[in-house]
Amino acid sequence: MDTPLASIIRTTQPARRYPDPGKHSPAAPPSRTIVIVGAGFSGSVVATNLLRLPHKQPLRVVLVDRRPMARGVAYAERRYRYLLNVPAGRMSASSADPAEFLTFARRSLPDSMPDDFLPRELYGQYLESLLAHAALAAPPHVRLVRVRGSVIAIDRTHRSSVLQVYLHDGRRIVANTLVLALGNPPPAPLPGSEALQSSSKYVKDPWEAPPEFHSGETVLIVGTGLTMADVVLAGNEGAKGKAVIHALSRHGLVPPPQAPFRDLCDEPDGASLKQAAAISIRRLVRTVRRLSDDIELRGGDWREAIGFVRTLAPTLWSCLSPGERKRFLRHVRCYWDVHRHRLPYATWSALNELRREGNVHVIAGRLLRLELVGRHVRATWRTRGASDQTTMLVDRVINCTGPLYDARKSEERLLRSMIAQGIAVPDPLGLGLVTHEFGALMDASGRAADNIYYVGPMLRPRHWETTAVQELRTHAEQLAYHLAAANQARALHPTGPSSDVLGFSIDPTGGNALAAM
Repeated sequence: MDTPLASIIRTTQPARRYPDPGKHSPAAPPSRTIVIVGAGFSGSVVATNLLRLPHKQPLRVVLVDRRPMARGVAYAERRYRYLLNVPAGRMSASSADPAEFLTFARRSLPDSMPDDFLPRELYGQYLESLLAHAALAAPPHVRLVRVRGSVIAIDRTHRSSVLQVYLHDGRRIVANTLVLALGNPPPAPLPGSEALQSSSKYVKDPWEAPPEFHSGETVLIVGTGLTMADVVLAGNEGAKGKAVIHALSRHGLVPPPQAPFRDLCDEPDGASLKQAAAISIRRLVRTVRRLSDDIELRGGDWREAIGFVRTLAPTLWSCLSPGERKRFLRHVRCYWDVHRHRLPYATWSALNELRREGNVHVIAGRLLRLELVGRHVRATWRTRGASDQTTMLVDRVINCTGPLYDARKSEERLLRSMIAQGIAVPDPLGLGLVTHEFGALMDASGRAADNIYYVGPMLRPRHWETTAVQELRTHAEQLAYHLAAANQARALHPTGPSSDVLGFSIDPTGGNALAAM
């Protein structure tokens, strides 16, 4: 059941005042309340699964996001028709029904095939449909509440497992369990970009503010991965093919195209790869190369080797010592990423055509600084392998370096607050958050939380591969089943008081968590 927000949050009544949460314990919500912060792919799939699972005890699933529910940034409606980077046959949000997305897509695109790369916007519609149908089909005692807003802090009340979730506008949600599904963070700032933040000449995150190119412009894109390709094609169309685009990255590597391949791997358990990972990253790279060569000698495709390694990624990552993980990140990561994250063939072909025509130039080099000079931006970089610096005046700079997963540098207000309180701990390698089983957050004292979880790409410190639908849906499903089982156990053995207080309240006075931000 989808509960109307107005029936829960009483914004027309005078605001209640609550005692300091550090001194008193407010009554628990009248039913189990699970708050999910973030309604993109991960948050929506967790919510959808929770609504579908059986619950004997009343349950309220609260989905909070400042954006439209279920779409997030990746699948929002855009002027340009961006394509998914994975074929439709592998984009189901349900591991139990691998063809679910394809079946949905065929309602509007009846000729869609499993190997087709379909529009991102259509995938957003699919996620919206899943969530809406799950809410409608849920029994009366299981409710979905959608809240538009931004969560800025949480607080755990003294001697209680009850959580208080603070929103930016003063509202406060009382919850039993919190799930962080914050999605991809924005890119790291570029050198010198601080002085350009208020300028239309600089786009710090192309997904938050998709840039529009104009005819005759010279554009510098920093980063040469998947986002670069999307921005180039959309921008070139907007400029009617009359923009000159330079794409700069440390190695100048551009993703290869996706392609169908057969399953030719003779080692289903990956024993040789696990043994190699236990020795060193150098040995693991050699073993992967031999596997790829062997597959190609038998008429296969190197992509099959990458796909096989990907399925073993969590195990291989756990086999690497901390020192070997650092070596991987320094020497191998860029090559793994460019082979692992590939482009739809149509996108790759269109990008290559623009390169052949001279509209797009890919540069291997390191950006040194950006400076605003009149109506232009002066970019300075050092080309890879050279000692001299190169300077160019451009009309626009776009940051396509990819998400910054280092939680120590996060701009997310909620995450900064939780780290300051010791509720969350950043991974020392800058890959995300330290978590335990099912994504339970580890706190500063080394304990795993029993009611605060994370799901999304910042699970990388534990699993490494956690950015694609295939991995994220598994984590979302496992977390939903875990939370449902915990809800069932609490129904048999109640641990907290029950009352008729609102699960949601207005508390402009704030609390301890606000002081930590």
